[in-house]
Amino acid sequence: MAGEFETVEVGEGFTTSGRTITEADVVNFAGVSGDFNHLHTNAERMADSGYGERIAHGALVFSVVTGLLWQARDEAEKRHMVAFYGIDRLRFIKPVFLGDTVHVEAEIVDKERRDHPVATGVVRTEVTALNQADEAVFSAEFLTLRR
Repeated sequence: MAGEFETVEVGEGFTTSGRTITEADVVNFAGVSGDFNHLHTNAERMADSGYGERIAHGALVFSVVTGLLWQARDEAEKRHMVAFYGIDRLRFIKPVFLGDTVHVEAEIVDKERRDHPVATGVVRTEVTALNQADEAVFSAEFLTLRR
């Protein structure tokens, strides 16, 4: 992936490594966020639900996606990232269960020059997270400010 805004090309894409969502992830996220909803924390109650088991917090999945994206970027690209600017069209398509492994496929779909004090423009990236069965579980468009 290119680093500087000027060298970013629409159509560039990459795939991240995978990460398994663990019990510890869900417990720690519940503690940090204060979200102890039974969907995430009550195995007995969820056994009788339509899901049949606990599901990961959507916000946890989002956080894992952002982490995977950051880890996949090279140092040149990281140096030219100014800020995470926003999210469009965020969807949690399917539940992510404890033990699922997700990876991310990303493609740059647009870039727009901006008059900004520390950035040259905004890069729009289409992001899809897939589980171990290659089923889409999350999608969004991420916007980043770049130099």
